[in-house]
Amino acid sequence: MVTVRAARDVRDTRTGRRTAKLKDEGPDLPGAWSAYGVLLQHLRKRAALNQQQLGDAIGYSLEQVASVEQGRRPAKVAFTVAAERVLGAGGVLEVLQGEVDRAKLPRFFRNFALIEAEAVSRFSYDPMLVPGLLQTEAYARALLAAHYPPLEEEVIEHHLSARLARQSLLTRKNPCVVFSFVLEEGSLRRLVGGRDVMKEQLARLRDCTRMRNVEIQVMPTQRAAHSGVNGQMVLLETREHQQLVAIEAQGIMNIRSDRNEVSQFWLQYGMLRSQALNTEESAKFIERMAGEL
Repeated sequence: MVTVRAARDVRDTRTGRRTAKLKDEGPDLPGAWSAYGVLLQHLRKRAALNQQQLGDAIGYSLEQVASVEQGRRPAKVAFTVAAERVLGAGGVLEVLQGEVDRAKLPRFFRNFALIEAEAVSRFSYDPMLVPGLLQTEAYARALLAAHYPPLEEEVIEHHLSARLARQSLLTRKNPCVVFSFVLEEGSLRRLVGGRDVMKEQLARLRDCTRMRNVEIQVMPTQRAAHSGVNGQMVLLETREHQQLVAIEAQGIMNIRSDRNEVSQFWLQYGMLRSQALNTEESAKFIERMAGEL
């Protein structure tokens, strides 16, 4: 776990001088959580409530309110909605909720999530796993539980809730986002979480194929070589029509914006879509796989 370090004075036994030494001060908590907490405390005091009174009014414990105010725990949407109502906050807490949720994501992923949230189109090729935007809660939890070194349970819950919150992009209306997913057949045969979890996951994919703004294609294993064999990619286009490519591997996210580089990836992705099963064939393929489990 990443930690911040603070200075403390100690005496050098050889010189007798006092010097600064670094010591661990616990986890490096996201600034968005702290900012939300400071604002919440201000609004609570303005309303002449103590932490216990606010907790009673919104249905949370004293410890939960204190943790949010101290930036040690992120506020969930239900907490924010209730606090807005009781404190008459006028939407200022709701404005911060998106930043609070994004801060639950792994640090390497946060800049990408900001760009993704502004995209009008998102095309991806995923060779190993079902992508996060299409994952069920059980599938996502199984992946996070398999992380090594093991993650603390609270970290798993933070990452899980943030991942599921990202899925609101699939149904966003203003503007609507156009999605294309090319999934390697092997990613659908990997029994993440076991047969029951994977059966539910395949049902989720089948449901997503019926969404008007989502296209899912399967790349069959029998196509031994194709334009995506070098690995995962995500292609994004912003509202300003800037095109970018993001490549993730082993907890490292590389985002490229050079027009010449990005153009090559868009050409690759176009070829990928032509080499994969079409959307109708892919939906039937997913249906057959679910029936086999």
